[in-house]
Amino acid sequence: MLDFISQKTGNNPELLVIWLHGLGADGHDFEPVVPQFVNPDKAIHFIFPHAPIQPVTINGGMEMRSWYDIKMMDIGKMPDETGIRESEKKVLELIESQIKAGYQPEQIVLAGFSQGGAIALHTSTRTQYKLAGVVALSCYLPVPEKLVAEQSGKNLSTPCFMGHGNLDPVVPFDLGLSSCKTLESTGYQISWNEYPLQHGVSMDEIADIKRFVLNL
Repeated sequence: MLDFISQKTGNNPELLVIWLHGLGADGHDFEPVVPQFVNPDKAIHFIFPHAPIQPVTINGGMEMRSWYDIKMMDIGKMPDETGIRESEKKVLELIESQIKAGYQPEQIVLAGFSQGGAIALHTSTRTQYKLAGVVALSCYLPVPEKLVAEQSGKNLSTPCFMGHGNLDPVVPFDLGLSSCKTLESTGYQISWNEYPLQHGVSMDEIADIKRFVLNL
């Protein structure tokens, strides 16, 4: 079971946001955004899991928190399918633990940045749970050629916010956009948002995410 940080913006939260961090970070990475989501009309429970510590090929085999291995600079190639599917399983276990704790699947938003966003897209298209929403930031859809064969179809109508910096040198903007188009062509409901950023998240983007989440 993944360890995680838990924060709430108020009592009796209506939504649970599970937010997955990027390569080499940890659950604390997006913890500072929580105050930005305070709203008197809708309390939100945030969970920020820590990815497992494992070697990452592109970083010389150095061990760090990672949802899967990255084998080359062109991150869309040679995907670590085994690692991706292991993280999918771990995230699903976390979702199921929160359902057992009392949340309905329709109250759960799966979010992620970079590697975490890739896992959010991969998992949300394959899970049997109908989620409230998906937030995928500065990321891409791994193994897109297997989407049609493996998708569950449960979240075809689930709102999905994709955000990407158009100056991103880590996850190329075109890779994110092509992932968006792949999802849309398969029937997913994507809101595409681009920002004058490199590989990161701006306050404007956080404001847009807040509007998206509070409208779910």
